Amino acid sequence: MILRHAAPALLGLSLLTSPAQALDLNAMTETEKAEFGAQVREYLLENPDVIIEAINILEQRNAAAEAETDKELVAANVDELFNDGYSWVGGNPEGDITLVEFMDYRCGYCRRAVPEVASLLSEDGNIRLVIKEFPILGDASVLSSRFAVATKHVAGDDAYKQVHDALLEFSGDPSEVTLRRISDGLGLDSDAIIAAMDSEQVTDEISQTRALAQRMQISGTPSFVLGTEMLRGYLSADQMLQIAEGVRADRG
Repeated sequence: MILRHAAPALLGLSLLTSPAQALDLNAMTETEKAEFGAQVREYLLENPDVIIEAINILEQRNAAAEAETDKELVAANVDELFNDGYSWVGGNPEGDITLVEFMDYRCGYCRRAVPEVASLLSEDGNIRLVIKEFPILGDASVLSSRFAVATKHVAGDDAYKQVHDALLEFSGDPSEVTLRRISDGLGLDSDAIIAAMDSEQVTDEISQTRALAQRMQISGTPSFVLGTEMLRGYLSADQMLQIAEGVRADRG
């Protein structure tokens, strides 16, 4: 006979021990199983905090497993993330840590992240920044990214950064007219940039970044890689500073 006061201990064993130590329900009779189930149910109804505790433990384990998987993804894609040969590089080009940002010009959280990234680079001073054009929010996003990448190809990195910043502040719908207005306002060769937007080079660059994002299991923006850490979603400058310190500490 299973004693009522044993249910909590048995439940704890079944949840928290290894499979080899866990309660063997198969060794019970049907009557014992039914009684045990009733006792467990009664215990959980009387002690709901146990359920919350178990859920928290499960979430912590899942988060740890996801973090480890993310580190493996970063390690497997180091060259494409940090030195692809075409993505714009800013911050401190000689920095000891690289921050990679996958962004979309139509993404509200990407816009919110702009001052946070700027603050991070200013406060740390030893972080290299890589921007990955990852347009995922429709045709308007693709059009904006094509314009930015074409600007880099036609007019260079400084012009790209100017256009990049302008597109993140732009609140209207992008079109050839509005994009020309942006490039004209910056004194750029609008005709050459517009002509380059549909070039194979621009298409390949965006496609390669999209393929990298798929390998990294990135489906939203902004998404960051900071050193060895994957950061999925918007973070404040203070949060990223703490992570950067942790990455440096792990290096020893």
